[in-house]
Amino acid sequence: MNRATEPTGTSTRRQLLRAAAIGGTAAATASLLPAPTAWADTRARGGSQYVAGVDVLPDASHATSALVAHIRGYFQAKSDRNLAWQSSYFSRRQTTYIDAILGWHWYTWQDLHDGLATFYPKWPKDSKSYPTRILGDTTSAILFFTDTPGMFGPGQVRNAGAVNFDRHGKIERWVDYWDSRQFGVSDWRKEQEPPNQWPTDFRESTVGETASPLMRRVVTGLADSLRKGDIAAAMDLFSSDAVFEDVPAHIQITSKASIHAYLAKAASVLPYVGAGTGVRHVLGNDVGGGYEWTAVNGPVPRGITGIELDPWGRIERLTAVWNGAYADDALLTLLARKAIER
Repeated sequence: MNRATEPTGTSTRRQLLRAAAIGGTAAATASLLPAPTAWADTRARGGSQYVAGVDVLPDASHATSALVAHIRGYFQAKSDRNLAWQSSYFSRRQTTYIDAILGWHWYTWQDLHDGLATFYPKWPKDSKSYPTRILGDTTSAILFFTDTPGMFGPGQVRNAGAVNFDRHGKIERWVDYWDSRQFGVSDWRKEQEPPNQWPTDFRESTVGETASPLMRRVVTGLADSLRKGDIAAAMDLFSSDAVFEDVPAHIQITSKASIHAYLAKAASVLPYVGAGTGVRHVLGNDVGGGYEWTAVNGPVPRGITGIELDPWGRIERLTAVWNGAYADDALLTLLARKAIER
């Protein structure tokens, strides 16, 4: 059924997913408008809530307090499906939203606004969107956030958004990354754009490279070492008790020594390691951020890596997010097997 013939008053899965993508993507932007009482602290059993009705507080240890305060209202607005409030977080002068997993893209404030107006009323009444981890500052950030079931299909979706703000705190660019295995590979195949309609430009040039010099140096050193397969050089950037996470592979490895051993064994099959990998865009400040990456020689074309830095500028946590639907069961099994220590 094409868009012109979709019946009014009903929602196709494509419509619901497209609407959710817009909203999820926006999450990292923040309004400078006065915060209504709707998103003031609610004192519930266990303490205050960041988003009303959600008993999850985001890990903000690697973000500025200004960023944490700035985006709080956005998530409340999205959860409330408050169109005017949520739309106010985006720049009217320049807006880019791209879902890097489905290929959907919107390049104006009005397109985003109209999408929200059409689709948000069809979300479940108890829909919630909330951050679980916040990295960076009000210049650029990576936001890890969750959309509850019914917003992105039948299950919850855990996203990583690359977000750039203008000097007024409005979002100018948002690119969303997530693992589509979380809501079903068959649904992902149905909902993604045809190859000839995917964006060829992810528009990072419209916002420039505004991440802190330290974060850019760390990312450059890490990405260059991984591209060359020089795992020893990459490990020089990690702290002794670092944590390595690969979300689609469901892997978490602790300690520099164990991470070194894993990367040495898995380098040939990890999508962000080896020839053909590169940095698309760097985000964040001296404590948190990361980079969007591309890969031309393997089955996974793109992804994002979140990075947390310790006080000495070393990587103490790395989280890779990419679409696991590009990997078959054999590859995911192999990635897990490489983590076994002997």
